Amino acid sequence: MLPHSGGEAFTQNRTQLKNLLQRIRGDICVCWSLLIHSATMNIFRLTGDLSHLAAIIILLLKIWKSRSCAGISGKSQILFAIVFTARYLDLLTSFISVYNTSMKVIYIGCAYATVYLIYAKFRATYDGNHDSFRVEFLVVPVGGLAVLINHTFSPLEILWTFSIYLESVAILPQLFMISKTGEAETITTHYLFCLGMYRTLYLFNWVWRFYFEGFFDMIAIVAGLVQTVLYCDFFYLYVTKVLKGKKLSLPA
Repeated sequence: MLPHSGGEAFTQNRTQLKNLLQRIRGDICVCWSLLIHSATMNIFRLTGDLSHLAAIIILLLKIWKSRSCAGISGKSQILFAIVFTARYLDLLTSFISVYNTSMKVIYIGCAYATVYLIYAKFRATYDGNHDSFRVEFLVVPVGGLAVLINHTFSPLEILWTFSIYLESVAILPQLFMISKTGEAETITTHYLFCLGMYRTLYLFNWVWRFYFEGFFDMIAIVAGLVQTVLYCDFFYLYVTKVLKGKKLSLPA
């Protein structure tokens, strides 16, 4: 009886191990499919996201290493924090992919970390006198436009539309600050260049999606065009001055 019982125990353990391996294989397949979903996005969206991430990292490193937020518009960073908060509230209601969720969390976290560094940790170095753009002239009209022109009249959709409109003009306080001070640090111009590249690449992303996926979002495209136009003068100065080792200045 003992050998027979031992054989049954061995068979039972082998069955349990087999079931465990099958569950692990299933979990691996799910994770792999999520990674494949993330990887199959078009190259313009991927490089656009990486440019955006690079801009955020450049800004955070600049502030942290120099222990100063001089030359950085806190108002622009507050607007970006509002943008990401309004846009990514769907984190509470839906899941698309590991990549999508991770990037949303990173954007929100970094946005508020930047605001904290500017207005709390290194507040003594913040140049509030030159960061004087009236952001209410952006937020109020954008909010009204989001209510009037959107895809669906629902709270999440209106907030998403509001974030798209606001992002297109959120950089204006930073550009205004540079025009008032007369010049910008090289590292700040690298940050702005990466932001501009992010929006430009996303325009190509929309073209790609239209031709290969049949997807067309007029709100996102128009807002992206507006934002890219705002960077045009900066792009020219970046190429003709910064890349040649000169300081960048915008006309007052």
